[in-house]
Amino acid sequence: MVLTVQENTPPIDYRSGFVALIGRPNVGKSTLLNALVQQKIAITSPKPQTTRNQVLGILTQADAQLIFIDTPGIHAPKHKLGAFMVDQAVRAVPDADVILWLVDVSEPPQSEDQRIAQLLAARQTAQPVVLGLNKIDRVDEDALDARRAAFQALQPATAEVAFSATQRLHLDELLAVLCRLLPLGPQYYPADQVTNVQERFVAAELVREQVLHHLREEVPHAVAVVVDEFKERSPDMTYIAATIYVERESQKGIVLGEAGKMLKRIGQGARREIEQMLSTRVYLELWVKVVPHWRRDDAYLRRFGYRIEG
Repeated sequence: MVLTVQENTPPIDYRSGFVALIGRPNVGKSTLLNALVQQKIAITSPKPQTTRNQVLGILTQADAQLIFIDTPGIHAPKHKLGAFMVDQAVRAVPDADVILWLVDVSEPPQSEDQRIAQLLAARQTAQPVVLGLNKIDRVDEDALDARRAAFQALQPATAEVAFSATQRLHLDELLAVLCRLLPLGPQYYPADQVTNVQERFVAAELVREQVLHHLREEVPHAVAVVVDEFKERSPDMTYIAATIYVERESQKGIVLGEAGKMLKRIGQGARREIEQMLSTRVYLELWVKVVPHWRRDDAYLRRFGYRIEG
C-alpha cells in the first residue's frame, strides 16, 4: 500500500500509525471498528468468521490519525478460504505500529485465544500490545477481575482497557491509550476519509451480511458475493447487479427460498443498507449460482476477490 502525506502539515507532536485488530472469531473486532470511526465500513453478525478480508478504518483527530486494520478471526482453518483468512490476520501483525488484541471477557480464554497469545509471543517485532477486554456489559465485576487475570496470564501486554464496543463504554479511554502508543508521524489520509475500500466491495459485503443474518448452519459460510455491475444511472439512482455463489444445489434452494421469498428478503435488507451508504436510491438485482467446492479452489478464490498467492 502506498501512502501519501497530506499537504496540510499537522502539529510537530502529531501521532499516526497502524493499529492491527486481532482476536479469535466473534470477539467484536468489526463492531469496534465501526464504533470508532462512527460509520459502518465492516459487516457484522453473530456468526463466526464473518470478516474475510483486511479492512482499513481511518480515524483522524486533532492530535493523531489512527489507521485500524480489521482482520479475520484467527481460528483453525478447514479449507483454503479459512487458511487465507488466518493468513490475512497474521500478516497484519508485523506491519502494525500497535497491536490491539481483542478478547471476549464474558467468556474464559479459549484455545484460539491461547493460539493468538503464542503468535504474539513468537513475533519478531516489538510493537506495543494493548489487551482489549471487550463485552464488559455482559459480565459482573467479580467475573471481570477473574477473566482479566486469566487473559493477562496468557501473554503480557503493554496496556489494557476494558470496554464495550456495542454500548460504546470506555472507548475514549481506549483511544487515548492507543494514541499514546503511536509513533510521531504525518497525517497519511485526508481527514474526511474513513476507509480504503471501494463502495463496490462494501456493497457485496452488505449483501453477504444479509445472508449471514437470515440463514443458519453451514450455508452462510459457503457463500461468496460478487458485484457484477455497479452503475450510477442518475444522481439519485444506483444500479447494482450481484451474484451470490454457493457450493451445492441444496444451498441454492435455501438462499432462494420458497418462490424466491428468501432471496427477496436478503435483497430488501441489503438494499436498505447500501442506500444508507450511498445516499441514493438503489436498484439491486441478485442472482444465485452454484460453484462446487469454491472455498477449496484457488482460481475461484482469486476470482471472488481473495488474494491467494501461488
